[in-house]
Amino acid sequence: MPIRYVVDRSVRYLLFLSALTSIFIVFLIILFTLREGLPALREIGLNSLLTSRIWRPGREEFGLLAMIAGSVLVTIGAMILGVPLALGCAVFLAEVAPAGVRAIVRPAVELLAGIPSVVYGLFGLVVLVPLVRQIPIPGNTGFGLLSASIVLAVMILPTITNIAEDAIRAVPRDYREGSLALGATRWQTIVSVTLPAARSGIVAAIILGVGRALGETMAMIMVIGNSVIVPRALAPNPATLFLSQARTLTGNIAVEINYATGLHESALFATGVVLFVLIMIVNSAAHILIRGRAK
Repeated sequence: MPIRYVVDRSVRYLLFLSALTSIFIVFLIILFTLREGLPALREIGLNSLLTSRIWRPGREEFGLLAMIAGSVLVTIGAMILGVPLALGCAVFLAEVAPAGVRAIVRPAVELLAGIPSVVYGLFGLVVLVPLVRQIPIPGNTGFGLLSASIVLAVMILPTITNIAEDAIRAVPRDYREGSLALGATRWQTIVSVTLPAARSGIVAAIILGVGRALGETMAMIMVIGNSVIVPRALAPNPATLFLSQARTLTGNIAVEINYATGLHESALFATGVVLFVLIMIVNSAAHILIRGRAK
C-alpha cells in the first residue's frame, strides 16, 4: 500500500480519535457534576431547589430562584445593550466599511475576545460602579444588574459581531444586485434584503451570545454585588430593577465552593447541573438554527 494512503488513513483515525476524546471529556464532566449533585437533588428536591428563593447553607436552605433570576436578568440586560451594538458593528464591517477601515476595526473587535474576564471586572469595579452610583436612587450602591449588564454587553460583543458578520457576508451577491437594480437604495437593500436573508445566522449569533453571557463568572462577581436576593425595583420606576444587586448561578458556585462541605457542596454541584442544562439548551438551539441556515 502506498505510503500516502497509510498517512491519509492514519490522519483520519487520529482526527476521529480527537473528536471522540472531546465527546468523552464532555461526558465525564456531565457525569461527575451530576454524580456530585445527586445527593442534593434527592434530599432537597428539584422543585424546592428551583422554586425557593432562600439560600442559607447554615440552615440547610438551598433555593436557586434568586440566582436564576439574577442570571436571566443580567443576560437580558446584556442583550438589550449589546445586541444592537454588535449587529451595527457587523453590518458596518460586512456592508459599509472600506477595506482599510475594516482592517483596523475587525482586529480591534476580535481583541475584545482575548481580554481576560477579570480585567473587564476590574474596569467595571473601578470605572462603571462609581458612575452608576451617581444615579440618585435610594439604595443604589453602584453594584448591581446595570453595571454587570454593561460589562457583559462588551464581553459578548465580539462573539455576536463575528458570527453575524459571517452570516451577512454569506448572503448571495445576486440578492443585493437585484435589489439595487429594482431601484432600492443601499440602506434599503441592507434592511429589507440582506438582513432578512441572514436572519437565521444572526439569531444563532445572538443565541451563542446568550450562552456566553450565562457562563460568565469572574466579571459578574466583581460588579453585581453578590446579594442572594430576587432583584426588585428600588423606586416606583420599574427600570430601577437594574440598580438592584443580585447573584448569578456561576457566581454562586465560585463564591462558595472553597468552603462548602456536605450537602452545601452537593447543592453547588446541583447548581452546576442546572446551569449546564441551561447552556446546553441555548447551544443546541444555536446549532439547530445554524444547521437550518446551512440547508
